[in-house]
Amino acid sequence: MPAATGRHRVTRKRFTAAAVALAALGGGTVYAIDSSADSAQAASGCAAYESITMGKYWINNNTWGSDQGTGWSCVWDSYRSGNTIGWGTNYEWSGQSNAVKSYASSVLGWHWGWKSKDTGLPVKLSAKTPVRSTWAFKVTDSTDSVYNVAYDMWLHDTADTDWQSTPKHEVMVWLDKDGGAGPLGTKKQRVKIAGAYWDLYVGNIGWNVYSFVRVGNTTSVDFNLDDFLQALVRRSLVSKTDYLSSVEAGTEVFTGKAQLDTTAYSTNVG
Repeated sequence: MPAATGRHRVTRKRFTAAAVALAALGGGTVYAIDSSADSAQAASGCAAYESITMGKYWINNNTWGSDQGTGWSCVWDSYRSGNTIGWGTNYEWSGQSNAVKSYASSVLGWHWGWKSKDTGLPVKLSAKTPVRSTWAFKVTDSTDSVYNVAYDMWLHDTADTDWQSTPKHEVMVWLDKDGGAGPLGTKKQRVKIAGAYWDLYVGNIGWNVYSFVRVGNTTSVDFNLDDFLQALVRRSLVSKTDYLSSVEAGTEVFTGKAQLDTTAYSTNVG
C-alpha cells in the first residue's frame, strides 16, 4: 500500500488481497526481457495485485486506489543478477487527479505480511544498520501524467509483524515527480541528505507519514536509506526503538499514461 500522496490531501485505503482483477486493460502487450544467466523466469501481468517473485524481492502491481478512477496497470520483470534486478510497469489512468490509483513497486520485506525470506529485515533503528540502495530508472511519458517515483519505507514498534500489523510510521523518499504531484501533509523544513536537498513534509493518516521530496528530479541514486531514518530520529519524529520492516520502490500514479523502466535496482541491508 503506497503513501497517501497527492496535490491535495488524499483519503488512504488499506491494501486488500481480495481485490478483483481489472476488467478492461486496453494497454497493449507487455514484453519481458530475460538478459541474465542468473535471471528469474521472465514474467508479466496486468491483474490487480499481480505478484512476480525476483529473489528476495517481489514486484507488486499494487492498484490500491483503482476505485478512484478508470484504467489499468501492468508489471513485468527484465532480469535478475544476484541482488540487482530490472523490472518495469506501464499504465493508463483517468479520474480524480489528486488520488493515487496505483503504486507498482519492488517490495523488500513486509507488506501486510511476508512473501520472501532472507531480506535482512526488520532492523532496529538504534542499530544504525546500513540500508544501501541503488536505483536507475527511466520514465517515458506518452501523455500528461501525474506521478512520482519514490521509495516507501514502513516502520513498526515491534519486530514481530504479520498481515494484521498496523504501521507506526511511513517514510517516503521522492526522487522524481511531474504533473503537479505533491506529498501529504505540511512542509516543515529543507534538509541535506546524501549530497542533495530534500523538502520534508509531515502528515498523518492514522499513522505518521514523512515525505522527503528531492529539490530537483533525478533518475539515478546510490545512497544509504538509513540516513533518512536517522534524520527523523534526530528530530524526535520517530523513535530509535522503532523497526524498519520494509523498503518498497516504485511509481505512484494519479492520472495519465506512461511507462517506468527500472534498469538496475538493489537494496541491501547490513
